[in-house]
Amino acid sequence: MHDFDAFLAEDLQKKGDITSDALFTTEQAQASIVSKETCVLAGIEEAMEVFKRVGEHPQPRAQDGDQITASTEVMTIQGVAKNILKAERLALNFLGRMSGIATQTHQLVSICHDINPNVTVAATRKTTPGFRKYEKKAVVLGGGEAHRMGLFDAVMIKDNHLNCVESLEQAITNVLTKNLRPIEVEVEKKEDALRAANFPIDVIMLDNFSPTEARKVAQLIREKNNAILIEISGGITPKNIHLYASFADRISLGFLTHSVKNKDFSLTLTPM
Repeated sequence: MHDFDAFLAEDLQKKGDITSDALFTTEQAQASIVSKETCVLAGIEEAMEVFKRVGEHPQPRAQDGDQITASTEVMTIQGVAKNILKAERLALNFLGRMSGIATQTHQLVSICHDINPNVTVAATRKTTPGFRKYEKKAVVLGGGEAHRMGLFDAVMIKDNHLNCVESLEQAITNVLTKNLRPIEVEVEKKEDALRAANFPIDVIMLDNFSPTEARKVAQLIREKNNAILIEISGGITPKNIHLYASFADRISLGFLTHSVKNKDFSLTLTPM
């Protein structure tokens, strides 16, 4: 079952929209979806697909990635009233959730790029189960980086891996023999960062470092191996991200997907 069919089934089950079915048959209507807040728009493609799944033909009035103001019409739909109502909430949920993420990402990217145009702002795997690809897409629409989509597309050696092997060196060596790339190592201490920098890995993540300590350690890593990308993570928020922007290559934060407030959109239906 496709995602959209599963999402609709969650709302409709076998009985469908019992309210709309009780009130309407084939009455025609037109609908307009309007933003109620200034935001970076995301989720238009998904919202359109929701309406198509119930047999209607939406028309976009704005595009994903657009910066829009309150009262902007982003989509219109003409069709069977009860079909539009079946899709209403799911479509608005896509728009609200994805636009909230895209907007927050854009704000943080702007803060960082004013300081360092080369730093990237990345999402983590702290996402809503079943909705990760849409949340990651929203991050990209806001100017951020999706980073890992899952456990399958990059090696990341973390604390719990290291708890179960002989040493950090042994863990990195074991991975290198498997010819897997990219290789990222998460560290919580300066000493571990410098030990990891002795190896031909791709990324060292400085986890939960203060800005002052992170800056010092990043410099030491670059003196050892300037090819290694420096990622900052752990406890990053809109209030402190600027403190890391000048020296980081990438800043990753779960905030983008687990603590963002949805943007508000509304749909108004009128008879034809």
